Amino acid sequence: MVGFLIALLSGALMSVQGVFNTQVTKDSSIWTANVFVQLTALLVCLGAWAVTDRTSFGTLLKVEPKYMLLGGVIGAFITYTVIKGMELLGPAKAVMLIVIAQLIVAYLIELFGLFGVEKQPLSMRKVLGMGVAIVGIVIFKWQS
Repeated sequence: MVGFLIALLSGALMSVQGVFNTQVTKDSSIWTANVFVQLTALLVCLGAWAVTDRTSFGTLLKVEPKYMLLGGVIGAFITYTVIKGMELLGPAKAVMLIVIAQLIVAYLIELFGLFGVEKQPLSMRKVLGMGVAIVGIVIFKWQS
């Protein structure tokens, strides 16, 4: 249940952050906003690390495969694409498309056992669920 609530909170925070970041770009630029977002995230993470964890950063050298360390690079592009998506489509449409893309990619990662994730069998129920989500997006986007 805790995981469920944390995932819901994550989705809500991502939506609010996207709106905030899009508004910041109106008075600056997309990359200026992105730098500010990543910098403030770094400061918050360093503060949380100093108070709670203090694991040596040297442990990152043990991570294998090394491409797993690209999360921050991906994060910069996530911030950029969320800002642009919300700017061009509006928050609701952008988030729906973002969520369905996340769902499809996450399922493919599980299905093929990519990046060290345990491989899962194909489930027609999950494929049908994604189809329903896609139909929902079409209905939501449909203008009368």
